[in-house]
Amino acid sequence: MHVDLDELARKEGEQVEWKENVADTDDVVATLSAFANDLQNLGGGYVVCGAAEVRDDAGFPSIRRQGLTAARLREVESKVLTDCRDRVSPPITPLIEELPSDVAQGRLLVFIQPSTRSAHQFRSRKGPEVHYVRVGRTTIQARNGILRELLVRKGAQEPWDRRPCSGATIDDIDLLALRDALARMGIPGDNVDAYLSGMHALSPFVPPLCMREPLTGVLRPLNFAMLLFGRDVQRFVAGAVAIVSTYPGKDTATPHAERLELAGTIVEQAQRIRGLMSIQAGTVYDKRDPSTPNVVKYPTQALYEAIGNAAAHRDYEVVDPTRVRVFEDRVEFISPGSLPLGVRLEDFREGRAHPKWRNQALAWFFTKLQLAQAEGQGIPTILRSMRDEGCPPPRLEADENSVVCTLPAHPRHALIARLRESERALARGEFELSRVSIREVLAQDPTNEWALRLFAEVHQALRDPEPLTAWVQTHRGSLAGYSAEVLLTLSEALLAGVPTDGPQRETAGELLAIAAGRRMAEGELRRLGVALNRAREHKRALSLVDDYFRESPARAQSAALLQVRGDAQLGLAKMCRTTATTPRQPLALRQRAWREHDAYLADAERDLRHALDGAADEGLRQIIVRNLDFLQQLRKPPSGRR
Repeated sequence: MHVDLDELARKEGEQVEWKENVADTDDVVATLSAFANDLQNLGGGYVVCGAAEVRDDAGFPSIRRQGLTAARLREVESKVLTDCRDRVSPPITPLIEELPSDVAQGRLLVFIQPSTRSAHQFRSRKGPEVHYVRVGRTTIQARNGILRELLVRKGAQEPWDRRPCSGATIDDIDLLALRDALARMGIPGDNVDAYLSGMHALSPFVPPLCMREPLTGVLRPLNFAMLLFGRDVQRFVAGAVAIVSTYPGKDTATPHAERLELAGTIVEQAQRIRGLMSIQAGTVYDKRDPSTPNVVKYPTQALYEAIGNAAAHRDYEVVDPTRVRVFEDRVEFISPGSLPLGVRLEDFREGRAHPKWRNQALAWFFTKLQLAQAEGQGIPTILRSMRDEGCPPPRLEADENSVVCTLPAHPRHALIARLRESERALARGEFELSRVSIREVLAQDPTNEWALRLFAEVHQALRDPEPLTAWVQTHRGSLAGYSAEVLLTLSEALLAGVPTDGPQRETAGELLAIAAGRRMAEGELRRLGVALNRAREHKRALSLVDDYFRESPARAQSAALLQVRGDAQLGLAKMCRTTATTPRQPLALRQRAWREHDAYLADAERDLRHALDGAADEGLRQIIVRNLDFLQQLRKPPSGRR
């Protein structure tokens, strides 16, 4: 076999280890055992002694061939081969090749170690026997999940879900749960004893539910059977629990939260979590959006797939619960254990990862029980359903401890959540916080009527109409699209405690003029009339009520509207009085103003008396009485009236 060092320099670092100065042959043997274990399934690797990988001036890989002396080369070769035979279990026998170096007195020694079918341990001079693996360019000790994966791959150990459940017997299997599952899978339940005999499997993809111990002959359920059909699962698998936590805010720092701990079989857990998540898949309405008036907060299919993945593909040797955390704007599914070896995080995030089952038997049953999609389709289904419903893409993260799938809420729901928080802040008296939050919502959706109503309430509470005036004037072009109720709310906020003249009153008048052209119920009509009177638009208020009475003669005795009409006439009488008492006005004009003043007062008194007779509401009666008192004051002639 001829080794091309230049070609090796172009290989990935997982397959080549360069040792220019072989200070410790234990490092060489440890790396050779790692290449033999071949966790990454690359076929083995090379250890090159007497050379180093460097970069030339252009940045390309190059080899510095210093070489080993003849005596050192024989010493290294002898020690390495001896240790590979005596201190690696089972032993390995690497191939050897010598190559010329750049120095006449030296040669390169290359050890070539192919992958084997065994899981090899190496006992260094300084410690116990250890399994080594190659991760990237580094040789490391295999521990925890990596060690388990190595042993499973090499056949030294069955995958966890296929191992017998220690201490459990077939009496710990819930026959009702098993029969129910078989029925859902379309398998007759009259043959349960055969499936528990350890001789028959439900499918070539899964082993029998039980296994007989070689020495005792005791039938023990396999771990996957215990998880799916066990009577007391948590007594045998401590980590097989789920916790669902609901937080009212966007993080776990909120003072109040709901926490639900779920035990039982993982099928029962998945079904209960499905029920809880169905609540989160509610519909958000927006009647102003004709293309998509109804959208879901989270797609049901994405929620269900995330539940199935978290339960079926987690590492049950980790004594941590499966966690579902519901926040105001997202749901997180946290599955203990890292991604299976060989699955790249980038491919996992994009739904391009090749199917890789950690618990093949569990995954098969979850598919047959319709708790998860078929092999390799879970993440693509989540990605597609979130995209189809207009939701932001899911966030998929993984480290050595857990895999996390986060589903963000639909943007429309996120806006609603912001508005609810703004409403709560307003109720608490945190006006500035509420105003900032509402402005952010309006920046995304300027016609959101809920936000506009809250915006008006905040400024009314602050007695600061100027920012609201500026906002309305900036968005004057979209005012025609607002409902009468929003136009009234905005105008009322602008008129609250402001001078009789000024930009706020003018802006409120514009809003009220638009609202006056809408059809509305009597309650809204009265609000509009009151606002028009406050804006000194008395003629428009009077005309509004008169038009309504002409359209609906039967309602011409409405006490509330008669009060508005009387108030409008009082306002007009006051304006006439101002004209009549202004000396610089022509005499004829002042005389006419007095006549109209008296006529308005007479009509106002008639309307207010009728309103008082028909008013049942005590608050309305008090308003009418105050209006009548004001009317009597207007009747007092000023000095010099002519």
